[in-house]
Amino acid sequence: MLALLGATTLMLVAGAPWVLPAASGGTNLKSPENGRVCIIDDNFILKWNSNSESVRNVTFSAEYKIPGMDNWKKLPGCQHITSTECNFSSVKLKNVYEKIELRIRAEKGNNTSQWHEVKPFIPFQKAQIGPLDVHLEAEDKAIIINISPPGTKDSIMWAMDHSSFMYSLVIWKNSSRLEERTETVYSRDKIYKLSPETTYCLKVKAELRSPRRVGLYSPVYCINTTEKHKVPAPENIQIDAENQVYVLKWDYAYENTTFRAQWSHEFLKRIPGSHSDKWKQIPNCEDVKTTHCVIPQNVFPEGIHRIRVQASNGNNTSFWSEEKIFNTEMKTIIFPPVISMKSINDDSLHVSIGAPKESENKSVNQLYPLIYEVIFRENTSNAERKVVEKRTDFTFPNLKPLTVYCVKARALTENDKWNKSSVFSDTVCEKTKPGNTSKTWLIAGICTSLFSIIVAIYVVKVLLRCINYVFFPSSKPPSTVDEYFSEPPVRNLLLSTSEERTERCSIIENANTLTVIEETNPTDEDHKKYNSQTSQDSGNYSNEDENSGSKISEELLQQETV
Repeated sequence: MLALLGATTLMLVAGAPWVLPAASGGTNLKSPENGRVCIIDDNFILKWNSNSESVRNVTFSAEYKIPGMDNWKKLPGCQHITSTECNFSSVKLKNVYEKIELRIRAEKGNNTSQWHEVKPFIPFQKAQIGPLDVHLEAEDKAIIINISPPGTKDSIMWAMDHSSFMYSLVIWKNSSRLEERTETVYSRDKIYKLSPETTYCLKVKAELRSPRRVGLYSPVYCINTTEKHKVPAPENIQIDAENQVYVLKWDYAYENTTFRAQWSHEFLKRIPGSHSDKWKQIPNCEDVKTTHCVIPQNVFPEGIHRIRVQASNGNNTSFWSEEKIFNTEMKTIIFPPVISMKSINDDSLHVSIGAPKESENKSVNQLYPLIYEVIFRENTSNAERKVVEKRTDFTFPNLKPLTVYCVKARALTENDKWNKSSVFSDTVCEKTKPGNTSKTWLIAGICTSLFSIIVAIYVVKVLLRCINYVFFPSSKPPSTVDEYFSEPPVRNLLLSTSEERTERCSIIENANTLTVIEETNPTDEDHKKYNSQTSQDSGNYSNEDENSGSKISEELLQQETV
């Protein structure tokens, strides 16, 4: 053991020796040199080099001093030592974080050398993790490993770190060292994916992550796995969250088998020792004949747990399956947020996001800090604006008036290690209010419409008047003409028929006499003869028509006289 310690310890080289006055008669002895301390777990070893090898019967003694001590005390286990090292593990240290001072001298009878002082040190900083004791148990496809934590049962060196140790294991088939694999295990753990009836060898070392310490490998241990078990263990354990429940699934190739599942807290793995009595039966997962079971979410408290499944066929049961680590936080469903949007003015929209709710109306934000990813776009465009913020109120400015905009959002966990998000919410759309320019155009449009309506009415009215004038003329002549006629007005020439047409002619010989001549002509004749003469006319008509007209006028005058 001393050889192993000597080969693997950390060396503390002494500083420049502090020379004390030699005792009476001690000038013939030289002081020791190169004093150093080696600490493995709770074993404290002091080593030095002797400068008095030529002198016979020389012994060495050491003293120590810790804070709070005024005088040096003899170091237990290091008095009158004939070799150049001693074990002072029996020193009752109350605090391994306090500085210790050591000094050594050579002695022969009453002669002593000067003191050689070792550089002061803090035990915890100089301590190294020693080799581990390992106990193995075999299954057909697995090996159960039990590791004794570093130090002794009453260790003071690692008293605060027993639950902080991690163990690095190297395992290989005894027949081939080339197939080595390294795994990180707990003090009591299982190594899976092995072959039945095969010899495996392994070695283990302990590690501390804070402060960083790497221990020494244990001796090599070998063990044979058992023959293949009659009832195989379930494989590929999976658990998923669906709505308000968890669904536990596994693979199994054989029929007529029942299953049961158990769970345990993950932190128990970090506590040395066996915790087989801490496993708890999962409700709805006992004596099931299917390769899955449904578990209410309230069965598991928040945190990290382990799940295992066992198969049974009559009186035969399988080994437990490989344990599946299950984090309730990772399996929690984040629901999409609730969005509302309203128009503030002609160029801005305000978006409010309500935190997603769990089925029990408990805000997810109480468990996981959330941020929100908001996608904003114009309804008729595919160009999107994306905003990722922790706040729940957003204002989008500089928008177009009287334009429809749409928004959707989803919730994300603020901590990247969870990497969880909800689905996007329903899309909400809202139209911006009209701006000043829009109002002006609206008023102008209304005025233009009214003017157009008036113009249209006027045009229709004129058109109707023309139609009435042409197709439905008035039957009454103008008043200036009507006063001279006692007969009904002539019919519209455009609407004449084959009836006879009567023409009324008037001959005015002077200003006071009006002669009316009525002629009836066949409808196929179309001519009129007018003869008029006033007091101002002085000419004679030379054609025959005019002469005949004069004769007719004279006859009429004679008849009126009679």
